[in-house]
Amino acid sequence: ILSAALACGCDAVHPGYGFLSENPDFADRCQAAGLKFIGPPGDVIRSMGSKAAAKAMARAAGVPVAPGSDGPLESLAQAEGLAAEMGYPLLLKASAGGGGRGMRQADSPAELESAYREAKAEAEACFGNGDLYLEKLIENPRHIEFQIMADGRGNVIHLGERECSIQRRRQKLIEESPSPALTPALREKMGRAAVSAARTAGYVGAGTVEFVLSPSGDFYFIEMNTRIQVEHPVTELVTGVDLVKEQLRVASGLPLSLRQEDVRVSGHAIECRINAEDPERNFMPCPGKTQFLHLPGGPGVRVETALFTGCEVPPCYDSLVAKVLAHGASRLEAIRRSRRALEELVIEGYPTNTHLAHLILHDPDFVRGQLDTGFLDRKLDGLLEVLRTCDRLSEGAGKERT
Repeated sequence: ILSAALACGCDAVHPGYGFLSENPDFADRCQAAGLKFIGPPGDVIRSMGSKAAAKAMARAAGVPVAPGSDGPLESLAQAEGLAAEMGYPLLLKASAGGGGRGMRQADSPAELESAYREAKAEAEACFGNGDLYLEKLIENPRHIEFQIMADGRGNVIHLGERECSIQRRRQKLIEESPSPALTPALREKMGRAAVSAARTAGYVGAGTVEFVLSPSGDFYFIEMNTRIQVEHPVTELVTGVDLVKEQLRVASGLPLSLRQEDVRVSGHAIECRINAEDPERNFMPCPGKTQFLHLPGGPGVRVETALFTGCEVPPCYDSLVAKVLAHGASRLEAIRRSRRALEELVIEGYPTNTHLAHLILHDPDFVRGQLDTGFLDRKLDGLLEVLRTCDRLSEGAGKERT
């Protein structure tokens, strides 16, 4: 990538939101080659890339942090000792990880050893770093993240929150903004905490400060993502701010184009991640050739994808193939537009999670905004049974027509 950038006479490199976006060595090498890395400096990525170091930074900023190990675990024995002090359930998390990789839950001492070994192996395989840290599991929380932007002149703002509680295997499936759980007072408090964390870290560019929100209303810092997020269009739809444009301004040495008091949230936005995977086979990735593609459109609908009819989805990357977003004047309007958009979406050639996302949007608890990170774990069997019933009815109708 560096060779191509230099050969083309580029001034800067935008790393997107893949692995290179949080690779401090790549950021350093861009700088050494005379290219502007559109993101935070390598040393900031390095410090925030360690989840244990990020938690220490959050504590220094006065941001609430869930109880856990002060740094990476040195051994299973240390994990067992800390677990005995904190009590179960617990989470083992990759210190250098993200996206739900290298993370395992242990609900009892009997589960801790296998969770430790599995998390460590996955962290090593995914990130080249097997360091883990231990964290007390906040039960039935919501996953709330705040979008922050910072320039090189000391200005740091947030652009509201995104609710990311609908997850499968600790990876996000549906995101929305604003969160139906936050009161104005709680939003302001969490927003201040996010800005404080970013400022303490010396952050520059677009980033995300992530929290878990307990049923009692207490929130805790869990990590900071030092990049633009997959779900950043959700924030763009409700604020009208082009986040990538702001990234380019900051990388050019310009100040942010707006202040905190300029940020306004209008309406509601929802993003559904469309993955080439089979929900009935434990979300197994399903690469293949795209035989036919039809994308939805209409008022308030936005689709981001690189798919086309004939496109090969390879087996060696993440299964995400498209993002379908809808914006409405209210949450209910955004839900209805999202449903219609998914009904219009056609991807043939391999299984996707489109129908599952569509069913989630009809679930009464989802419509009421009664969410937490265990939502899909509780609902999955029932949703899959509905899918199977729909398939049987569809096959029966087809035979009758024949």
